[in-house]
Amino acid sequence: MHTMALMTTSGGSIASRNCRPVVAPCRLATASPRPTHRVGFASSLSDTRRRDTTMRFMIQDNVPQGQDNKFLMDSKFTKEAGLAPHVVYRNLSTPELYEMALAFEPGTHITSTGALATKSGAKMGRSPKDKRVTRDPETEKDLWWGPYSPNYVMDDRTFLTNRERAVDYLNTLDRVYVVDAFVNWDPASRLKVRVVTSRAYHALFMSNMLIRPTAEELANFGEPDFVIYNAGAFPANKFTNFMTSQTSIDLSLKHKEMVILGTMYAGEMKKGVFTLMHYLMPMQGKLSLHSGCNMGAAGDVTLFFGLSGTGKTTLSADPKRPLIGDDEHVWCDTGVFNIEGGCYAKCIGLKKETEPEIWKAIRFGTVLENVDLDPHTREVDYDSQKLTENTRASYPIEFMENAHIPCVGGHPKNVILLACDAFGVLPPVSKLSLEQAMYHFISGYTAKVAGTEVGVTEPEATFSACFGSAFLMLHPYKYATMLAEKMAKHGTTAWLINTGWTGGKYGVGKRMSLKHTRAIIDAIHNGELEKAEFVTTPVFGLQVPTCITGVPSEVLSPENVWPSKDEFAVTLNKLGHMFVKNFGHFSDGDAFVGAEMAARIIAGGPKPLPDDAVKSHGFDSMKA
Repeated sequence: MHTMALMTTSGGSIASRNCRPVVAPCRLATASPRPTHRVGFASSLSDTRRRDTTMRFMIQDNVPQGQDNKFLMDSKFTKEAGLAPHVVYRNLSTPELYEMALAFEPGTHITSTGALATKSGAKMGRSPKDKRVTRDPETEKDLWWGPYSPNYVMDDRTFLTNRERAVDYLNTLDRVYVVDAFVNWDPASRLKVRVVTSRAYHALFMSNMLIRPTAEELANFGEPDFVIYNAGAFPANKFTNFMTSQTSIDLSLKHKEMVILGTMYAGEMKKGVFTLMHYLMPMQGKLSLHSGCNMGAAGDVTLFFGLSGTGKTTLSADPKRPLIGDDEHVWCDTGVFNIEGGCYAKCIGLKKETEPEIWKAIRFGTVLENVDLDPHTREVDYDSQKLTENTRASYPIEFMENAHIPCVGGHPKNVILLACDAFGVLPPVSKLSLEQAMYHFISGYTAKVAGTEVGVTEPEATFSACFGSAFLMLHPYKYATMLAEKMAKHGTTAWLINTGWTGGKYGVGKRMSLKHTRAIIDAIHNGELEKAEFVTTPVFGLQVPTCITGVPSEVLSPENVWPSKDEFAVTLNKLGHMFVKNFGHFSDGDAFVGAEMAARIIAGGPKPLPDDAVKSHGFDSMKA
């Protein structure tokens, strides 16, 4: 039974999935040895076989015909890789992919709202330490390498070895799925992506996440610009050079290919494409960004940056402002555009009252990954972490009622950096200079709350360069410099918003009110904060408004709502030192942007005092 489940997940034959004695073993256990009952058993076995045959034909009736392989076999990628699948299903419709997933992928269900709920296997999140980038003479001088870079090196020979392993696996299957689609809503930047995978759920996921071609565009698709071979159901050989486990996600800029082994988590494909854009777009003078993006009635665009749990998806999904995209964008000479054709929302704790737009988007056509659902009603328990906290929903962007399609906009008027500060010392909103914008963009700060481990009582600072360090190809200083240049050219204002704690650190204070955060963002959008008076904070030197409509004035200066200003000073200074220590990871940045720009970036950071001085004199040391 274990072998059978493995075969069906990996694309086993219809016969192996359905010609199994479901009823006969039960009959055999209760059968009498008398001859008359032996005849009854034979009759029952015959009935079972008839039922199995009927079931097989029913499934066969639902299975669409495979496509003509010519489109695939004529590709130079296919010829070089040796791909020769038995049956190819290309760009199936959503209902067809539902039927294929339900027929061949155990653990797949239709939820009460019509979404397709499935499991990604043992891996329920990305494996960043298993990501590899091939090093070749044409690109290595531009890429960021080193101990703090996310680009773990691989040579070309090992990439080709892993590609052959993936292709050999795909060639053994009864069927493979191909998705041909686009990235980048800007026509001048559009690229063609081909995904080859063993799972219908993967095909539906990427059909949602990429920009779907029309029938005419598909007929004239031609040669892809980039190919993903997803053989995630098959492990990497961990004894191969550069491997650290049976999981390997490999990107080759030279071959314009990606290989996935040892993980069926669909997010690896999405982020693989984004990683590629983080190289290709800056090389063309276009800034790739890990951000949400929406637009006001007057065409004013806002970019939202933030790590998981900071509210990026929630705050960018504003019913008053059409959504350009929730996660991946590019800022070019004509404005911004979405890289993707869909949204990928984290849905742990999802509630209709707080995130109605996302709630409504989870319907027929949406893929739900690793969620817990009622076995009878198929209703999803969004609060459950039974499988993982990283539950996800993937759906086409048009499922968002206020989506702005085509997903393009003008130059951003505002850039919002979101931080969930569990130390409770950052103000709810601050206006940033260009230098501060670069520094905080590179820092990519948020904080995790204290864990359950014995003796761990303090929040944990988390830094992710450019709010997406796992996907960077170039040095963070390069992206930050491009951001500052575009902001200066187009008069863009940067804001730092704390969606974390106020009145004390986690365990003492309370979470910032979502109502107050929305009021702050409204004040940014309606121009109220452009006319506000500001005061400067100690250590970080942030410009904080003294008054915002709908927000209590005492909340704006966090020291005013702490039980002890001296304790506030010690914690604030401690966080400043954390920022400075983290920034040491990027000390080689001047080699990429020059010494003068590197000095400007450093100037935007905090200026913490010696710890002893703050502990001795408390808040008075900061006033001095």
